[in-house]
Amino acid sequence: MSINITMPALSPTMEEGKLAKWHVKEGDSVSSGDVIAEIETDKATMEVEAVDEGKIGKIVVAEGTEGVKVNSVIAILLQEGESADAVAKAPEAPAPKPTPAPAAAAPAPAVQSTASGSAAFAPAVAAPAKDPAAVATNGSRVFASPLARRVAKEAGIDVSAISGTGPHGRVVKADVEAVRSGKSQLKAPAAAAAASAPAGAAIAGGMTKAQVLALYPEGSYEAVPNDGMRKTVAARLTESKQTVPHFYLTLDCKIDALLAAREQINFAAPKSKDGKPEYKLSVNDFVMKAWAVALQRVPAANATWAGDSILYHKRSDVAVAVAVPGGLFTPVVKSADTKSLRDISEEVKDLAGRARNKKLAPHEYQGGSTSVSNLGMFGIREFAAVINPPHGTILAVGVGEERVYADKGQVKVGNFMTVTLSCDHRAVDGALGAEVLGVFKGLIENPVMMLA
Repeated sequence: MSINITMPALSPTMEEGKLAKWHVKEGDSVSSGDVIAEIETDKATMEVEAVDEGKIGKIVVAEGTEGVKVNSVIAILLQEGESADAVAKAPEAPAPKPTPAPAAAAPAPAVQSTASGSAAFAPAVAAPAKDPAAVATNGSRVFASPLARRVAKEAGIDVSAISGTGPHGRVVKADVEAVRSGKSQLKAPAAAAAASAPAGAAIAGGMTKAQVLALYPEGSYEAVPNDGMRKTVAARLTESKQTVPHFYLTLDCKIDALLAAREQINFAAPKSKDGKPEYKLSVNDFVMKAWAVALQRVPAANATWAGDSILYHKRSDVAVAVAVPGGLFTPVVKSADTKSLRDISEEVKDLAGRARNKKLAPHEYQGGSTSVSNLGMFGIREFAAVINPPHGTILAVGVGEERVYADKGQVKVGNFMTVTLSCDHRAVDGALGAEVLGVFKGLIENPVMMLA
């Protein structure tokens, strides 16, 4: 009996994903454990392995298809002795789900706001697209082949702004290549950009997209469509600021002792055969360790809000913010309080490298009770970070720099670093936040105490 290969769920919250690439074709034989495809979500690219042995009888979903629902059939595997007739009645690939067609917008109405601060508007219902490559835009459909979509995405070109030369105006690869080479021009920027979002949706300060575009002359800007990661980051951070009561605590930490300890440790690091040190600690490694230890010493601050209860975590699982093109990842260093500075350094480098390549597994960026965001390498003196739900806190770290300070009536010069703790007031109130931040300051200023 043939076996259905279905779209896997890469995380508990995943509902759909993109079938980025097939590593097999129809007729290929596969064994258990063979990589057969790559799946993309807004957070990661994961390989799909065959569970059973057999022959690929039919590929139901073409590579490059977006919006493939979890548990939907993507291919059919024939077992030994079965013929291609067994897949004659296999389901066809579903057409990509169209976005709702926008209702006609009034000339420039003020968007009504709900009590939660979100825009109130009635979504219109669009008919399902008949063509597998159809995508709903401003009420009309843009037809494009999966290959054309992929090439356009790689080139950073909005496929809805390309004039198609294929059957029924379908955008094909040659159309994308023509635009990329300059042989063909995109449609008018305003028209193409306005086609990608409902005109009635509030997007900035209560304004609709059409109202925003009307403020700028055509040709004075370039509209770049948001990818899945950027949309997810925007949605989560907007939700965080709207629903999580943030408050902020700021301290200056004297880091002369930390810098001296870091220099000594790095100097004593074993050398490889080529003479390079086997590891090199950063200031952020000390920050991660100190923050993890501080949460163990003030366990009430190692908390997350869970609606009808507060979760007090036994481990210091600290996420570190990693900037990637188009968004942000927060891979988690588990039990950071129990790990050495070298272990933390190597783990953060590994997680950050794979985050930039979108190769993290879901369990590596989910969970955690807190985050560290460091912009010191950009020369930022101080900033307040937005909490990443459901975390209860996030520590924002600024640049370490020389500053003049007063010490018992004398003017001195020392190295200081400003940190700002953002707290979810529902789980970590003012006094508790101040207590844990004070413990962190003591550890940073006396790094030997991290080992006590």
